[in-house]
Amino acid sequence: MQNQFIAYLKEKSTSTTSFVDEIATVLDIGYDAAYRRVNMKTHLSLEESIKLAKHYNISLNKLYEIGSQNTILAEKSPIITNERHLEDYFSKSIENLKPLTQLKSASILYSAKDIPLFYTLKDSYITRYKIYVWLKLTNKEMTKNKVSFDTFIDTIPTSLLEKAFELGQTYNYIDITEFWNDNTINGTLQQIVYFFESQLLSKDLALKICDDLEDIIHHVEKQTIQQSIINSKNNASYNLYKSDLLTMSNIIMVKTTHKKAFFVPYTVLEYLKIEHDATCDIMDDFFSRQMTNSKLLVHSGEKDRTLFFNKMLQKINKLRSQINIDNPSGYE
Repeated sequence: MQNQFIAYLKEKSTSTTSFVDEIATVLDIGYDAAYRRVNMKTHLSLEESIKLAKHYNISLNKLYEIGSQNTILAEKSPIITNERHLEDYFSKSIENLKPLTQLKSASILYSAKDIPLFYTLKDSYITRYKIYVWLKLTNKEMTKNKVSFDTFIDTIPTSLLEKAFELGQTYNYIDITEFWNDNTINGTLQQIVYFFESQLLSKDLALKICDDLEDIIHHVEKQTIQQSIINSKNNASYNLYKSDLLTMSNIIMVKTTHKKAFFVPYTVLEYLKIEHDATCDIMDDFFSRQMTNSKLLVHSGEKDRTLFFNKMLQKINKLRSQINIDNPSGYE
């Protein structure tokens, strides 16, 4: 593997000095030590390999794939276990998205197993409820104690809400293509059922969350018809596909003219970020084939589009009725 790596570095080198001298300078070692590494008489350490990869602008994935075509690296997002971590998560997401808002070529593909995050990041009850649910699932203390949403809603830090709202607004400036199916709404409905039945969510707030969820569905329907992001100041485009063939996965792919990356969730919010070129191309091709096997709702006809959204609204209304009689089970 080292032999292949050194050969690859030689190809990347543009220095007019000798290659051994160049390696010695990068690693800050003597000529003899560099000579031994170039000629495989001494193994490169991991630290030295990383230094060389950075100097020659080689991704760590490229470093790995020299030895194995089936090995890639992924970047893991920070663990979320408390409110501060969640706020940092929102801040980091904003930091990553802001450059994309300046690129006309940037776009997002979203396989929506659940309602996409950005629809639930507005000044609403459902935003506060989602924060409650996320922390109940990630924070050990909140998991153990019996704090209700009705109590929690008055304790959410203002800074956390402000970051959530800012992140939601940031998505308004990026072209987005989403894939939904009839079950995309079910996860949020089930969360309402679970905490209502656990007596951690009052009837009054459960109904208000249902109202917010209905607003989201109407919002998505309007975007689908006009094919643009509502409240976008740069006319960001929007396309919604109904995918009946495949189960959604909450995988998000980000594309620009020169780069691709996709994000694979592995817990509630944590994800793996993958930038490996060949793997990103495979994922991009997979999304393209999914488009072929799905219905672009703006072109599918008013009847099909209306039926799709009405089915979700009917689920919300059914849950509303069952909450009113204190029997929310079986909302489907």
